[in-house]
Amino acid sequence: MTLTTTFKLLKAEKACESGYKKLRKNLKGIEINEPINLLTILESNGFDDALWALRATEQNCDRIARLMAVDFAESVLHIWTAQYPNDNRPALAIQAARNFANGLITRQNLVAAARAARAAWDAAWDATRAAARDAARAAWVAAWDATRAAARDAWDAAWDATRAAARDAWDAAGDAAWDAARDAARDAWDAAGDAAWDAEREKQITIFKSYLQPEEK
Repeated sequence: MTLTTTFKLLKAEKACESGYKKLRKNLKGIEINEPINLLTILESNGFDDALWALRATEQNCDRIARLMAVDFAESVLHIWTAQYPNDNRPALAIQAARNFANGLITRQNLVAAARAARAAWDAAWDATRAAARDAARAAWVAAWDATRAAARDAWDAAWDATRAAARDAWDAAGDAAWDAARDAARDAWDAAGDAAWDAEREKQITIFKSYLQPEEK
């Protein structure tokens, strides 16, 4: 389906000033009421602005927007099913959203499925948060024990040194070990998160394009 907007519609929907100016600059000569293909916005401004422009289309794109959202959710459903293979509530909610977009069920059915999926998410979040807290505590204890053992060995070897100097070395070693462990964990988390996010965005862009390709005549 071809979806278009105009500078007038974007302005009416309060498009962000920076994105609007960028599009204006890249599409010089386009009149305020002249149609702009959303794929053109994708090429000019990127995915976020193109996705936002769905709210300002000349055509009714409610069904397309819903189906896109369903596909976005479905593309990461495997993460849930790998962790909770016996809980199909998110899958049922995704299917309900698709059925609603296609006019096969009522909004009441959709809301019921969405509430069930939210309950599943809340339960999983509580479990994940508890697991993360336990893992962090275990990591801290392990790091502290290792640091304490190393510091104790250093203390024994340097027994002839003053007690104050040894205590200062202990504190410094503990702080350095904790800072290093924390920084390494954060860097690893950020790198993994960035890679996963980039990959998912590429999938979303592919889905977006698949719905907005020009219609064959």
